Amino acid sequence: MDALKLLFTSDVGLLSLGVIVVTIGIGVWFSRWFNKQIEEDEAARKGK
Repeated sequence: MDALKLLFTSDVGLLSLGVIVVTIGIGVWFSRWFNKQIEEDEAARKGK
């Protein structure tokens, strides 16, 4: 419980939390972008 308190109340904890959130966000964005590119490539390949 002390770790969670430290995560949400200290400057270092909040910066760490921000990095974690941004990293997860980038991962989600890349995943969606890669899937979109794969779908477009497959559609273009089927269209030929």
